[in-house]
Amino acid sequence: MLNEPFLTTRREAGWDIPLLVWRAEAPLLAVGSAPLGGGIGVRRWVVNATVPMSYDRDDPADHLGELAEGLGLAGPGVGLLTGVDVAEVVARADGGVRVWATVGLGTPVWAAAAPAAPVQRVGTVNIVGYVPMRLSEAALVNAVATATEAKAQAIWELGLPATGTPTDAVTLLCPADGDPAPYGGPRSTWGAPLARAVHAAVLAGGAGTVVPWSDRRAG
Repeated sequence: MLNEPFLTTRREAGWDIPLLVWRAEAPLLAVGSAPLGGGIGVRRWVVNATVPMSYDRDDPADHLGELAEGLGLAGPGVGLLTGVDVAEVVARADGGVRVWATVGLGTPVWAAAAPAAPVQRVGTVNIVGYVPMRLSEAALVNAVATATEAKAQAIWELGLPATGTPTDAVTLLCPADGDPAPYGGPRSTWGAPLARAVHAAVLAGGAGTVVPWSDRRAG
């Protein structure tokens, strides 16, 4: 089981910067694209950390590892970064699946687009999801695609000509034991509620204008 996240802060560069922290009651199987703990493997915790929009460290995994150590988080985990205030996390549940999303849409882009200059100002959609049944590795990969499709659907319904932002990340977790469910697509037993929960969370999170954390603090 993945516990509900708790909100805490860290002191950095003169600011009290927020972090969301999830702890697992037992090690969970995870898949994702996070800078720290991405790929497929057993994980014990998840951190979603706010950073200023001026963030320019080129070692995000090391930075997230330092944050986890400061929080006393032991063992392998997942670390995510975002330019929005993680206190604005949106939670949704459907059919036993739980999803949390922090939604920053400051730089919406189409996934397939002509080459362009690197994006200097980013918005990030970070999605953390928990499925209460063991999924096979193939189903986990399929579930990432399902969550991404649901995110893109929500962004389109928000009226943005985009599929996401350049820095979106997703992390999905499930029990590490048990007979694995073989499918994670949008019409599968667990992919369908996952898609609905992701869609609802991103739609709700993107419905208002999300001010980047550093801009809000400066104002």
